[in-house]
Amino acid sequence: MLLFMVLFLVVIIKLFDLQVVQAEWLQEQATGQWTRSTTVAADRGSITDTNGIVLAQSGTADTIEAAPNEVTDPKGVARACAEILGLDYDTAYERVSDEDRSWVTLKRQVEPEQADALRAYNFKGVYFTVDTKRYYPFKRFLTQVIGYTTIDGIGQDGIEAAYDKYLAGTPGKLVYEKDSSGREIPYGSETYIEPIDGYNIALTVDSVVQSSLERAVENALEVNGAKTAMGIVMNVNTGEVLGITTKPDFDLNDPPRSDYEELQSLSRNRVVADSYEPGSVFKIVTLASALNEGVVTEDSTFDCPGYKIVEGQRIKCWATDHGHQTLAEGVQNSCNPVFMELALRLGNETFYEYLYAFGFGSSTNSGMSGESSGILRDIQYVQSFDLARIGFGQSVAVTAIQMASAASAAVNGGELMQPYIVKEIYTDDGEIITKNEPTVIRRVISEEVSATVREMLVGVVEEGSGKNAAVPGYAIGGKTGTSQKYEDGAIAQGKYISSFLAFAPADDPQFLVYIVVDEPTAGSIYGSTVAAPFAREVLEDLLKYYGVQPSDTAAAEDNVEVPSVSGMSLEAAREALEEAGLTAAADGSSGSVVAQSPLAGATAARGTQVQLYVSEPDEVYDVAPGDVTVPDLSGKTAGAAYAALKELGLTLNAAGEPQGVVVSQNPAAGSAIAPGGSVSVTLGEQEQGQ
Repeated sequence: MLLFMVLFLVVIIKLFDLQVVQAEWLQEQATGQWTRSTTVAADRGSITDTNGIVLAQSGTADTIEAAPNEVTDPKGVARACAEILGLDYDTAYERVSDEDRSWVTLKRQVEPEQADALRAYNFKGVYFTVDTKRYYPFKRFLTQVIGYTTIDGIGQDGIEAAYDKYLAGTPGKLVYEKDSSGREIPYGSETYIEPIDGYNIALTVDSVVQSSLERAVENALEVNGAKTAMGIVMNVNTGEVLGITTKPDFDLNDPPRSDYEELQSLSRNRVVADSYEPGSVFKIVTLASALNEGVVTEDSTFDCPGYKIVEGQRIKCWATDHGHQTLAEGVQNSCNPVFMELALRLGNETFYEYLYAFGFGSSTNSGMSGESSGILRDIQYVQSFDLARIGFGQSVAVTAIQMASAASAAVNGGELMQPYIVKEIYTDDGEIITKNEPTVIRRVISEEVSATVREMLVGVVEEGSGKNAAVPGYAIGGKTGTSQKYEDGAIAQGKYISSFLAFAPADDPQFLVYIVVDEPTAGSIYGSTVAAPFAREVLEDLLKYYGVQPSDTAAAEDNVEVPSVSGMSLEAAREALEEAGLTAAADGSSGSVVAQSPLAGATAARGTQVQLYVSEPDEVYDVAPGDVTVPDLSGKTAGAAYAALKELGLTLNAAGEPQGVVVSQNPAAGSAIAPGGSVSVTLGEQEQGQ
């Protein structure tokens, strides 16, 4: 009896262990053996522009899976997967014939037409589950801002990553019963847990503005043979980012994942991430600070012998000698000694107070990933010659969005606005989850000083170095910038950053355009010719798009059509442009003109400088002897076409819509012509999404 009592106690203890201690774990194991679950992906939220145009969305795709225990024709399945899905036959066969595994995934995110073709075989043991795939309808558009996702739909870069918790949603599940061989039990119970879709994000970016900016920056990159180029368009009164781009870029539907370094480089949103010396564009900040502090007035005058000596250091002006000049003339001439003097009059503490007030040295918190704070040297280490250099844009590093934000404050009446790119986050039903509104960070300068700054910057465009940004009939303000680059702490010889910042209309500023070109190599290095013409292109589009009427009808009518000078000698081209009321700048001293900017047929204000690209008479192209095969130029901008042809020793003759892309060419792609031959192209409107 004692023995039976002991045995009975052991049984009770074991039952307690199974039914209480291990109950939860055993239930999970049993459920795992009895059932199979399939994840049902949630629809990731869309990303749209400010007008609701979809820039990123999730579409339906299929995931192809198999239960090896159920597959009766593994060779047929493997063969079909190889033909239809592009899978390796041996790999597919190994997966579907591995009966040690109850479930295998053959391929994810399969396009519907491919899935339908495989479904038609009606293979036993092959299953199709609904999956989602991210689509970017405009392809190479807002590349660095939007970003991309992993194959699992997880945000990996840009807005996709920064706002992943809003976009992702919550996946659902489909749970059904199976037998010991892994086969679904007919008429068994099923449980479906519905997924919760992600929220949608509307950006402040306007697709029309973005298209114009993308085209202009692409042209600036190609025409100037630059390393990179970037641009931003802001509403100066609200801080909204209307357009932003960095070139080169890539198609968001096909990121170059196989080359990690290339992917990282092309994904970098340089407008917010890269710090650089801004050069003379920074003089806007120095001017506004000095006027507001009262250390200078509109009546102040200065002398420029071509340099200024500060604490024994001889700091040069970009020009040999500007002589005696007023403050307005100093701004128009972009005279370095003038702005050194302004910075020195302000002094370390006061100037730094303004630099901080304008937002330098800290992130703008724009909502874009990877934003840096720029570099502002600690004030305790700043000596007088450092301060003098900061006055004209050296010895300080900024991001493009910082510079655009600060310049907006200088011209909008004196208020620093919070830059932002996310307009609102909302549900499919239209419920607003969060909404961003214009936010004033602080007042930096007075309205009166801001008006004076605007007036002087208009003079830069009308009388000074910014003439190439003039838009007939409109008062445009702006400032050029050219700065040296540094590598390993030393000046990189021959490497420059050229830029132009413009705002319009000057009497009631609404838009600011800032274009920065890194390492131009096609000839000129100055922002007036490298960047200003492309800023003008964007401004023209903006003013027309938003219906801003010309303030000077007579000036609007007093514009000229740019003649075609391609194929002419440089001397003849200069004469033709002068007859039309234009001036010329060339990337060589002699030879034939192979391309021009603005293009033939464009309208421009009298006095606009046309950049000419010439082939020197003794220029030797790196082309093998014999005929050259004409490349396919369709869809390329004029700048891209010019660059592609020049590499082959060919010249470009362009006609049509100046801001369009190549819609036809002669000779046709694939034709053979002699080195030095000319290819004529017609430019037309760019197709939607390209």
